[in-house]
Amino acid sequence: MSRVTPTAVDSRAPLVPAGARVAFSLSLLSGFELRAGGRPLTVPLSAQRVVAFLALHRRRLSRVFVAGHLWTDVSEQRAAAALRTALWRLGSAGGAVVRADGQSLYLDRALEIDVVECSLAARDVLDAAATGSSTLAGLRDAGELLPDWYDDWVLIERERFRQLRLHALERLCLALSAIGLHAEATEAGLAAVASDPLRESAHRVLIAAHLAEKNCGEALRQYETCRELLRRDLGLAPSAMLERLVADLRHGRAPRRHARRDAPVTRAG
Repeated sequence: MSRVTPTAVDSRAPLVPAGARVAFSLSLLSGFELRAGGRPLTVPLSAQRVVAFLALHRRRLSRVFVAGHLWTDVSEQRAAAALRTALWRLGSAGGAVVRADGQSLYLDRALEIDVVECSLAARDVLDAAATGSSTLAGLRDAGELLPDWYDDWVLIERERFRQLRLHALERLCLALSAIGLHAEATEAGLAAVASDPLRESAHRVLIAAHLAEKNCGEALRQYETCRELLRRDLGLAPSAMLERLVADLRHGRAPRRHARRDAPVTRAG
């Protein structure tokens, strides 16, 4: 293979026709896809791994660090050569979104990345800064981070994002219920349960949403579903917190108000 010159991988300008400006976007949720002007690009796997690694670290990284983490079973020299080849292939595919500054690599700051946008929306929910239909839709529809990728660095980030999304859905369920948006609250709770059926806190917020809407039968049905899942798959009984939530219903009494109010929320999308 001929030697790759620095200008082939270090150019700060995307490989697009002269005078044109192409908007790039990157999807890592439900699988890797890099788009240029809305058009999916065919990106070799080695180049995909470089782009995804930089996207998930979200900062400048040294070439040595990137190469050493992505090509762990070869020498430093061969890893560096593999990185140069991957960057060249990325540029040849029309997706030159990696920028270089000396020995550092980073992604084009204009690149839209779905997991970054979804993570920011989740943190807004946790900070009580946003709730609404668009926030709910984004969190509800977010897929798993890079499914079928099993690198350690992917597994760690996948679990980090999963936990962030689940906490945000639970908080959103409570927040929407508190302002009387019961259908949306139920949808958020169901999304959390669907993402992790063995997560008791997801069942609790969904049950609380049913109780806030005076749907006692739905609340009891969800409780029984949770109890059976915990017993069958984990050999566990529901927590005292969950038992207290439905104690009145199980004894034939009218439920007390369970849905708590967190920080004030708005209807902003």
